[in-house]
Amino acid sequence: MYKNKRVSAIIPAYNEAPSISKVVAELVALQHNNQPVFEQVVVCDNASSDGTAELASVAGAYVVYEPRTGYGRACLKAMAALAECDVVVFVDGDYSVHTREILTLLEACASGYQLVIGAREAHLRAPGALTPHQILGNHFAAWLLRCAWRQKVTDLGPLRAVDYQALTQLNMTEPTFGWTMEMQAKALAMGMRMVEVPVHTRQRIGVSKVSGTWRGSLGATWGILSTFAHIYARCLYARRA
Repeated sequence: MYKNKRVSAIIPAYNEAPSISKVVAELVALQHNNQPVFEQVVVCDNASSDGTAELASVAGAYVVYEPRTGYGRACLKAMAALAECDVVVFVDGDYSVHTREILTLLEACASGYQLVIGAREAHLRAPGALTPHQILGNHFAAWLLRCAWRQKVTDLGPLRAVDYQALTQLNMTEPTFGWTMEMQAKALAMGMRMVEVPVHTRQRIGVSKVSGTWRGSLGATWGILSTFAHIYARCLYARRA
């Protein structure tokens, strides 16, 4: 609970055994005014082969399974398992997030923002936290959103807090790498109140399945760009109709 808002966390996880216990344990232990912040921590095990699910469960998470790989698919399966809540926080399972900074995102939600993005600003990033092509890709994706909707966007950061009712209105469908772009583009297109808050970023534990391989990087680039193009084209059609 945070300022009378029931808060749940979602962690999509694929082979995050080295880090998932630390991530879940910190979320479960996070408090505000001597009360647990999260009423539920849902981990979606996305076809892991390293015991991620078992470790997450022992650490205190409610675990669901999505056998088809894909970041968006894992998020959607976890959303379907949520108990009643007012705010959903999406967190990666790689231990790159400083957990206490989630309170800053929740404060923005309590102030009336419907979507709050944890922006990984350069001066708050640990050396090696993002690869050069991650940084370049984020800048380009953010530039596309700024050009399309004339609002401040600097990052497609995976740490994000979203009002649950707003989340249902977004009708998320993207199954793979374009999930973060879909959420932000649809929120902007629908005129939702969105804001970025700066957050620190650690170097992740383990190797990234996206930026750690050329295949992952190219797949993420295609997913993000194609998702943007689809949503923006629909907006242009709607304006002309």
